[in-house]
Order: sequence, then structure tokens, then C-alpha cells
Amino acid sequence: MPAFRQVGEKQIPNPVLCMAWSPKRDLIALANTTGELLLHRLAGFQRVWTLPPSEYTGKEITAIAWRPDGKILAFSLGDTKQVVLCDVEKAEILHVFPMQSPVTCMHWMEVIEESSALSSFYNSEDESKLFLPKLPTLPKSYSTTSKIFSEEKSDEILKLLGEVRLNILVLGGNASFVELYAYGMYKIATLEGVLGTCRSLSLSSDLKSLSVITEVRSADDNPEICYVQLDTGLLSDCLPEVTRMARKFTHISTLLQYLHLSLTCMCEAWEDILMQMDLRLTKFVQEKNTSTQVQDEFLELLLWGQSSPELQALLMNQLTVKGLKKLGQSIESSYSSIQKLVISHLQSGSEALLYHLSEVKGMALWKQKFEPLGLDAAAIEGAITAVGSFSLKANELLQVIDKSMKNFKAFFRWLYVAMLRMCEEHVPPELNKMTQKDIAFVADFLSEHFSENEELFGRKGKYFNVERVGQYLKDEDEDLVSPPNTKGNQWLKFLQDSTHLKGSPLLFPSYPQKSLHFVKRMMENVIENCLQKPAEVIGKSVKQAIFLPMYNVPESSENTPRLFELPSLWNDKKAKMHYVVFCMPEISPHKLYLLRRGTDPNRPIPNSVMSINLTHHLDSGDDGNAADQSHYVYSYLDARFYDDEMLTVVLQGSEEFNARRVLAQIPISSSLSCETEFNWEPNLRLDQQSSSIPSQSLVLGNQWRELENMKAQFVAVNGIRKVACVLSTNLRHIRVFEMDVEDEDEEGADSQNASADQEGLDATMSSQGQGEEENLEAEGGAGEQEEGEGVFQKSEEHLESEEALDLP
Repeated sequence: MPAFRQVGEKQIPNPVLCMAWSPKRDLIALANTTGELLLHRLAGFQRVWTLPPSEYTGKEITAIAWRPDGKILAFSLGDTKQVVLCDVEKAEILHVFPMQSPVTCMHWMEVIEESSALSSFYNSEDESKLFLPKLPTLPKSYSTTSKIFSEEKSDEILKLLGEVRLNILVLGGNASFVELYAYGMYKIATLEGVLGTCRSLSLSSDLKSLSVITEVRSADDNPEICYVQLDTGLLSDCLPEVTRMARKFTHISTLLQYLHLSLTCMCEAWEDILMQMDLRLTKFVQEKNTSTQVQDEFLELLLWGQSSPELQALLMNQLTVKGLKKLGQSIESSYSSIQKLVISHLQSGSEALLYHLSEVKGMALWKQKFEPLGLDAAAIEGAITAVGSFSLKANELLQVIDKSMKNFKAFFRWLYVAMLRMCEEHVPPELNKMTQKDIAFVADFLSEHFSENEELFGRKGKYFNVERVGQYLKDEDEDLVSPPNTKGNQWLKFLQDSTHLKGSPLLFPSYPQKSLHFVKRMMENVIENCLQKPAEVIGKSVKQAIFLPMYNVPESSENTPRLFELPSLWNDKKAKMHYVVFCMPEISPHKLYLLRRGTDPNRPIPNSVMSINLTHHLDSGDDGNAADQSHYVYSYLDARFYDDEMLTVVLQGSEEFNARRVLAQIPISSSLSCETEFNWEPNLRLDQQSSSIPSQSLVLGNQWRELENMKAQFVAVNGIRKVACVLSTNLRHIRVFEMDVEDEDEEGADSQNASADQEGLDATMSSQGQGEEENLEAEGGAGEQEEGEGVFQKSEEHLESEEALDLP
């Protein structure tokens, strides 16, 4: 019986560019050449969902990485130079941030180091819930153009916070840059000076060092693969402080995203008002072709109760009593929506921002702990002031909305009664009374909202002007056309007359001439500058500890997707070691090389470089000429770390045995017992001194399986979930395996529960998934997307149920 059990196989329409297993569940993410991100489950390799490419994000996926808890999937886009965080449960985009150049590789790790300071922080991290109300849920999107903003989006955004334990997303690019993002949101370090293009990254779980594989152009313009180890000791030494700071700044980043979405919903509500106006009143104003202004005729109707025949005809035929009533209700509803968003969302988010920034300021004042990380109390004070200005501007908008709503209600109520009288219909007594204040409101409305032959905000000619509120929601740098009238404001007069308070830092500046959007952008810029300082300071503290040129890039691999190429990095958390596994096919195609470095750059490591020469003794059943051929020699196609003690490899036999492909597990513990030390010549590449690298011969045991009828080339594995995915040379043929099937009965209760839960997911989705997968291959990409959406609806609750499992 073969060593591994095949549980799925699929021919995929579009070539796969990168693939990665979830660290917690039996799910694998794939990115293909069309820019689609696909999520598949283990059994039958059936699809859970598909996230199609979009103009908003991009169409050229260059790398993917899972958050350690398996709830968020990160992917980078080369065409738009962005990194996207996607919710695994609902296939929704939660966060997008730009990069200075395309990202070529990424790695998401979780810190496992513990300390007493961290334990107390973990227990007290949610103290903000005691002082701050829960952020209200954002309303359903108003328009179809912003599909990224969906119902209950605020709850989705809060998923970005994840667990309290620090995790870091490491990004590398082709412009000599490496950036570290705490919780995938907040940039805590920008590392400059890394030579070449990053091919692979691995940050140690103790935060002491970062391993980087780079591709560097040599003096003779040949690409060379090099290994770089960067000393990140400051992050390790200040782990409690880094965790506290990163957590706070992640809260702040999430709140900024929340405010952005709230303001977007406000703008969409305002667009509804403009649409209603354009359909009704603007058309009405433009169709009036007499020399008398509409405003004057309405004033005559207000003062004398008489209207011209033309105005009466327009009112009764174009607007109608029923249409007026409907319009009034629609406008009032939209105004109320904007008002509620300001009160419950903008003000709540601003209060939470002030709270967290104030706590960060307190941290910055503890200079002994936080000054080495670059926290600047003065910069944070500036951010607090900017948030205060934003709150003042939101409050100013509330006052403008309140006045506009009073005028609107008074005008529509008066006009409704006037039109009822024109129709000689009964007027309800409660509507027939008008006070002097009501008349003033109507007069204000007529003077402010009817305009002729003026050019405001690009709208020239006769139109119904409703820009008094809308000017606050325009994302422009120009001053407000109709700023609020502050004449007679006793508080402002008091401030102007007071010599002590005029320039006081205790008062937030109000920017009376600027829009809400302008003040928001100003606030975001100030906070962003505040967040950047620690990233610069921590980045400058990172030093290059080791730079090892390894070998020239073989010409045969120039067309291979870089994400599938060796070397492969691994961090042994228990032994605190960095491993690099690689091949040098032009030097020795039958050897696999292993480089070991301690996570502490100053720690000496024996047997730092060695090679594994693999052979396989044939049984008589394998080949009739076994007596002539005592062993079978393989060349390595791909190798990935299955766990700390095992490598999963894809092997290719010689042509005389039909170049058969084999999937195998090989232990590395035996190769580490090599007694011969390798002395590295610092002026030579590794391939130039390969003959002196100690070699350990291993015999392939029973942990292998021949991959029949498949030109296998690459493999992705997950030792925690005990799964592997093999990909063919043409990047379209996939086989999925369970690797440790013989140990199923000995696994813990958690794994058994996980398997049972997965079987439930399989059973639920099998009826839809099986038929739709078959139709997909016949229908192409369009069917692929539809199938992903349908299947995902059925799988969501089962994916959520796995969250409760205490998986190994």
C-alpha cells in the first residue's frame, strides 16, 4: 500500500502561481495567472470560494500568506503595488495598504516568547471595553459601486485585531526593502539596504533575527542567490513594549478604517439626496422659462398666497402632491441617516481614537521603556489635537444638518399645504398653522437653495442648490463656499478677546473654512507621521549579521515562478534555529543542501552546512534488473520543511527509468549527526567550494510514493495538519495527500474532532461542489466564480465552527 493517501486531484483551468496551506484548518489558498484567489478544502479538493480580481485591488498576485490563527489571508499585488487582507470566512476585503514597490514574498509569524510583563498585558488588553462603548455597526452600503463596504462591516474590520499575542507580517520586495507589520496592520520596521530582490523571508519566533534569501546581480551581471541574516535584537529585547505599542497602533489603524467607511456611507447617503433633487426640483427649476426668478415666485406664494399660472402648472403637473410628499420623506430620511452616522459613528470613533492616542502618549512619556522604540510624545500630542479638530468639524456638520432639516421640513410642509389649496382639497388642521418662525425657515430655505446662473462645485446654470451640507462631504482642498455664520457666537467672541486663550494648546483648532473630508485627511496624515517614527527607529537598529553568497541562478529555472523555487526557509522554534534547504542543480543535481544558523546571530552552530545524497534500494518487484541496478539515483525537484525533523521532497529519477516522479518524506535528524565540519571560505560562493561540503548518504525508506501519470514539480505542505499538495510542471495539475494516515488512530482528541468537523463540511458541500466543479472545467472562468460564490454560502457556518477547535 502506498505510504500517503491521495484525497483529491484536479486539472485547473488557469496556471497556479502560488499556494499555501492554512496553519489551522484543512484549507489551501491558491493564486492563479488571472489574478483570482481561490480557497480549496482538503477532501476532493473542492472549492470553498473565489475572490475575483478587481480594478480596486489589482490583477497580478505575487505572494500569499496566512495569519497564524488562520482567520485572515494576506496577498500582494504587483500591478497596483498593494497588500490586501482578506477575511477567510466571508471572502471579503478588510484592509488594503500601498507599498513603495511590488512585494515579491511575504511571511506571517507569531511570537511564542513569554514574559511576566506580557502575561499581565494579555489579561488587561481589553480594558478599553470598560471605558468605551462598542462601535455601532455600519449600515448596509447605499450604492453598488462600493461592494467592498457591506453590512456589519465594522464587525469585520475588528477581526483585523485578532489575538492579543503579537504576530508580524514580513514583506520583501525588489527594491532592496523589507517591512514588518505588526498584526498585519501597523508598520513597526522599515529595513533598508538589503541587497537584491527578496525571494523568501523567515522571522524567528523569538524575534532575534530575520532570514532573507535574495537574488543579487553579481559583477558579471549573473543573478546570484544569497543568504542574509539580519539582527533584530531590539524587537526581542523590548518585546513587551513592542507588543503594547503595536497593539495600540493597530487599534488606531482599525479606527481610522472605521471612520473612513463611516464617511463613505455618509457620502453615499448624500448622493441619494442629490439624485432625488436632480430628478425633481432641479428639473422643475430648469424647465421654468419665464423671466421671473423661481425664488421670487415662491416668495409671492409665501407672502400673498397667490402664484402665477405657470408656477401652478409646474407644481401640479411636474411635481404633484404625491411626488412632493414622497420627495420630502426621502430627503428627510437621508438627512437623518447622515446625522445618525455623525453622532453614532464619527463621534464614537473619534472618542475611541482620543482614548488610545492618550494611552500611547502616556507610554511615550515612559522614556526608559519606550524611547528606544521611537515613540515621540510631541508627535502624539499633535495627533490628539488633529483628532480633536476632526470632532469639532463633525459637530459643526451636525449643526448645519440640523438647520437644513428645519428649513427643509418647514418648506415642504408649507408647499404641501399650498398645493392642497390649489387642488381645493381639505387641509388637515395640524398643517394649517404657521408661526412666524416657520415663515422665517421657509424664507431661509428659498434664499439658500434656489440659485440661478451661478457656478458652484462645477454645476453651472439653473439648479436647485443643496450644497450647504454637501460641501462638507467633498474631498477637495478648496474652502467652503458657504461657511457657517459665526456672527454672535459668544464663545468665539470670548476666545478672540482673551489674550491667554487665543493661542492656547488646550483648545483644538476648528478650521471653519475647510470641509470634513479635508480635516479627516489632515488627521490621517498627522497620525500616519506619528506612526512612522517608530518604524524608522526600529528599522535603523536592525543590522546585517551575515551575508553568504550561495550559488548562481541556473538558466533552466529562469521561467519558473519565483515563489515555487528553492531555497526554502524554516524556523525551528524549539531549537531556535534558522534552516535553509536548497539545491545546486548545475553543480550536483543529486544532492540536497542544508544550511543552519542560530536565531541568535552570535550563537555558534556546528554542522552549519551539509548535503544529503539520497538513494533508494529497489526491490525485485520494482525492476527486473534489480541485480544489475542495486540502487536508484534521484535528482531533487522541490523540497519543503514538513516539520522540525522532516523534509517533504519531490524527486525525479533518471531517464533510463522513465524519469518517474516520487513524493517522499526524509528525516533530517540523521544528517545532522555528520562529524565533519565545513570551513566556509569568505571570498568564495558556496557552489565554488561545494566539493568540501560534508555529505551524508540517506536511504529512502518506506515513506515515499510514486506519482504516476503526473509530471510533478512542486509541493506545499503543512506538518500540523499532515497534508501535502503536489503541483505539476505546467502548474495546472494538482494532487492532494494526507501524509500520516497510519497514525490516525493515535492522534489526540482535538485532531479527531477536527477530522469529524471536516467530514461534516465535506458532507454538506459534496452535493453542490461535485457537480459545480465538473461544470467549471467545461465553462471556464465565469463558471468558476459562480461556483465559488454558491459553495461558499454552504460552507461558511462550518468554517466558523472550526474556530472553536483547539487545533494542534
